[in-house]
Amino acid sequence: MMNDNVVSFFSEAPPYQALNEKLTYLLNFDTRGMMAFVVYFVAAFVVVNVMALIGGLGTYAERKISADIQMRQGPNRVGPFGLLQFLADGVKMIMKEDILPKAADKYLFFIAPILCMVGVFATLAVLPFSSGFTLTHLNIGVFYVLGVSSLVGVGIFLGGYSSNSKWSMLGGMRGASQIISYEVPVTLSIIAMVMLGGGLNFQTIVDGQGGLPHQWFIFHNPFTIISFVVFFIGMLAETNRAPFDLPEAESELVSGYHTEFTGMRFAFFALAEYVEVFVVCGVAAALYLGGYQVPFGLSSLEFLHTKVGLPMAPARMIGQFLEIGGFVTKTVLLYYVVIWIRWTLPRLRVDQLMTLCWKYLTPIALFNLVGIAVWIYLFNGESMWNLVFKTGAAAAGHH
Repeated sequence: MMNDNVVSFFSEAPPYQALNEKLTYLLNFDTRGMMAFVVYFVAAFVVVNVMALIGGLGTYAERKISADIQMRQGPNRVGPFGLLQFLADGVKMIMKEDILPKAADKYLFFIAPILCMVGVFATLAVLPFSSGFTLTHLNIGVFYVLGVSSLVGVGIFLGGYSSNSKWSMLGGMRGASQIISYEVPVTLSIIAMVMLGGGLNFQTIVDGQGGLPHQWFIFHNPFTIISFVVFFIGMLAETNRAPFDLPEAESELVSGYHTEFTGMRFAFFALAEYVEVFVVCGVAAALYLGGYQVPFGLSSLEFLHTKVGLPMAPARMIGQFLEIGGFVTKTVLLYYVVIWIRWTLPRLRVDQLMTLCWKYLTPIALFNLVGIAVWIYLFNGESMWNLVFKTGAAAAGHH
């Protein structure tokens, strides 16, 4: 079901229309614009706060998963199973003194963590949580994500540059070079999925897939499986996750680009990193793993309405919750893999990092792009599954 955004989804509901008519009558002017603003504001407020909560829980998950891998307890004091540890950390961050280095560039020092936060949270506008609950469906959604997320690289570089510390400066330089370099194979991998999906709109790409694994783009053809691996490796480097966490390598650079940041300024960098991991995992789920598609033969709305017999309004809402659940489940599973990799692989050297990007991932991504284009041309865009099983079924029927 196509919806332009969360406002158009809710505007189709009878209670919304009834409230709009009543307000129009009482206030004596057309209130559709005002209602749309309120719905959009509430939706944006909910998404930003839920993402902030996920960012906090990401630190808890990091500690618990690393503890499990290393056969120890992890946080277990604050709240049940240590679940409120991230809240205790938040309170500690707020209470810490905000220190500004004497020789730092005050203006750039101030805006660096804010740029990282803005770059990450702005990408949430086009993240397709479900067919109805998406803040906006831009026709150039993929292009928008690539452009806006580059602000994070600027924030990391300015954080290192403005601190007037050699450790921070090295971390900032590493961060900038790393993010700019790995954007090449990541973008090439995304362009391949754009070709398969037939558009730059995330909803177009997701709707081109199905709810079952064989209908996902990751298993569309042999090249897309390799494309996912390249995208995932590039994604780890883009978000400064191990084994690519060179910008904040504590064994070499104290704490890298955020060495001189304290209190909430440091917390903004950490929050931006964990939310960015969720966002890029969500993008990977949308591009390769079917996004919000749920495993029914029909869309969730049609299934609930036609097969289960629910009225349209409840079916629409339940369908959206199922789609959000499917999207979040896929994203969280990828999030787990990202954390798992961090506590499994050792950090790369700088030269190894660049060699991997320019000598291996970029040529492979280019090869994939050409391979997928040739596959689409030769097989008319059909997937491996359709070619094997539909051909087999047709042959059996003919026989």
